[in-house]
Amino acid sequence: MEIRLEGKTALVTGGSRGIGLAIARAFGDAGASVMLSSRRAEGLAEAKSSIDATLGGGGGPVAWHVANAGDPDQARACVAATVERFGGLDILVNNAATNPYYGPMMGIDTGRADKTVRVNQTGYLEWVQAAWHGAMEASGGVVLNLASIGGLSVEPGIGWYNVTKAAVIHLTSQLAGELGPAVRVNAIAPGLVKTQLARALWEPAEAAISRRLPLGRLGEPDDIAQAALFLCSDAASWITGQTLVVDGGALSMPSGGIS
Repeated sequence: MEIRLEGKTALVTGGSRGIGLAIARAFGDAGASVMLSSRRAEGLAEAKSSIDATLGGGGGPVAWHVANAGDPDQARACVAATVERFGGLDILVNNAATNPYYGPMMGIDTGRADKTVRVNQTGYLEWVQAAWHGAMEASGGVVLNLASIGGLSVEPGIGWYNVTKAAVIHLTSQLAGELGPAVRVNAIAPGLVKTQLARALWEPAEAAISRRLPLGRLGEPDDIAQAALFLCSDAASWITGQTLVVDGGALSMPSGGIS
């Protein structure tokens, strides 16, 4: 089955690299108009050029807007810019996240704990609020939140990050209940994917971790992008409030397949 998004406009936070870039590319390839958002103009311009080069002019148009995912004013401005540029907003992908601390939770300071919540949890809510008030309350739409299998398990080192991802999973269910039927809200919980954000987790032991996973390899951003394409399309029109685990089988392993 070929999934298409012609006539749809998608906004992807954290869209300049990694999973966000892969999702934006997949959406553009499916015919959607795509607005990329992240904190740095240079990275966004490079991402747009990369998508344009990959699609060769055969996909939907791509634009970008600088916005800090943890700033509600910038979220509203980005939604407004998307509506102005493309005439509406049909799909919001909350992908941007931060993890400024690695170590036991007893050692995290308030500043870094608060920053993680501000971007990964409160920020997700604020982007949905911006999309709702800016477009989706009137025309409906789809929200996709990027969570993590860490929100469903226990791991050393990134415990506080995982607490925020557990909150994203519950936030997804809560918003689905409140915003339906106009807006569907789902989440993806990726396993260990080879991105820059997760480099410290996979790079030192990629081969060993891969051998322990049922599917024998770590995830690639495109693995998550294809799941995102399905959940944000009409093929998933009777799915809301769900978290889809895409982890190569990691959660079926006794230790979550990571450590």
